[in-house]
Amino acid sequence: MACSDADACVLPISEISSYIQRWTIRGRITNKSALRTFTRGNGDGKVFHVHLLDAHGGEIRASFFNEAVDLFYEKLQLGKCYTMSRGSARIANQQYNSCGHRYELTFEKNAQIEQADDDAEIEAVKLSITDLHSVQSKPRPCKVDLCGVITAVDSIMTFTSKDGKELVKRNITIADHTATSLVVTLWGEQAKQEENIFEGNPVVCLKAVAIKDWNGGLGGSLSESGALVLSPTVQEAKVVQRWWSEAGSTQSLTALTVVGGGGGGAARAANAKMLDLAALRSVSEQVLTTDTEIYSVVCRLALVQLQKRGETQPLSYNACQEPKQGRSLPCNRRVDSSGFCASCNRAGKVAARFNLRCRFADAKDNAWLTTFHEAAEQVIGLKAEEAQNMEQGSGGREALEGAIVAKYFEAPLQLTVRAKSETYNGEARTSVSCIDARPVPHGQHGRAMLKEVLEHVRLTAEKQ
Repeated sequence: MACSDADACVLPISEISSYIQRWTIRGRITNKSALRTFTRGNGDGKVFHVHLLDAHGGEIRASFFNEAVDLFYEKLQLGKCYTMSRGSARIANQQYNSCGHRYELTFEKNAQIEQADDDAEIEAVKLSITDLHSVQSKPRPCKVDLCGVITAVDSIMTFTSKDGKELVKRNITIADHTATSLVVTLWGEQAKQEENIFEGNPVVCLKAVAIKDWNGGLGGSLSESGALVLSPTVQEAKVVQRWWSEAGSTQSLTALTVVGGGGGGAARAANAKMLDLAALRSVSEQVLTTDTEIYSVVCRLALVQLQKRGETQPLSYNACQEPKQGRSLPCNRRVDSSGFCASCNRAGKVAARFNLRCRFADAKDNAWLTTFHEAAEQVIGLKAEEAQNMEQGSGGREALEGAIVAKYFEAPLQLTVRAKSETYNGEARTSVSCIDARPVPHGQHGRAMLKEVLEHVRLTAEKQ
């Protein structure tokens, strides 16, 4: 039966089910995945997904396969409104679907899809914000929408999965008005965004963050099916921004993510005990009562060991990037000049890695620290591959050393330092090394110093 009113023909997304065979919906695309290929049986296929939100607040995921990809991948644009019909509904797989709808849609090549006029009643993204303090009481694993200010950002990390796929991730730390913080891992295109969007402690909203128990605390993960909303206009964002401006930037935070293990450098630095280099020297001269301790030190780069006993010191080496057997992490063992890895017993993909010996200085002392790859890249402002290319280029070793020397005393750094108990020649000793480095986060550093001052005032008052 024909509809006299076009709007009357449009079915609210919330009413979609497998019992309704013919329908037309109108919604805004709030999320669009990257194009993915797959192998099934004897053939290859391709697919992409979109999230559709309508004026009634209903949201559903729609998948496009094979020939439908050719017809609609370029046509469907993020943020635009469309009318869609001639699709099929099936029960949603909630493991991969963050929309909350009981059903999800599939469109083939016979789908009818047309761009519609923009509808101001349809939101740009649907959010149901949970504050970070309340996340602790939710049954896990779970998915939540979060709103917070970015207090720390890790560098991008690229690695190879168990099945040989290149993966990209980045850890950020967010905090909200409950004075609680959480480390969230961004994946894929979300992680690859320009560094400057994370600068200046911006407030962001994160849709469909997977929360899991991790390393004795909680960890968050935002997959590519979730959404990172910049400059959000929701009321919760205004509350967080006001809190951060008035008190939050100097307030002590409760961290939900526990440091150590696979935690990001931002998380470790945020939770580590603050020391100066004089106190760190004292730690290195003692035998630890635990296996490992993590500390945070604010200092400057004073020197890199460029020579040893009159001989030029190698600053980088090539490491095996083939995945370890049964794991997704790369081997990272040093390979020989032909690229052969003795651990994997084969030659494969390699990558340049730093292993520097650096001297750092602050107002009280200085210290030599072995500085591992990720930290070394931050300290000297060069990727290991860039350093190798520079050394092998026309400027040679002299050009590389000049670039490194230019970093001496340039800017204060926040180092994350690991003190580890080990046995050498039958004697227990403490090995101290730098495992992360980044520009000093002034708000976080200020909060730590304020906490130290208040603790000193409290102890002084108690003595009196």
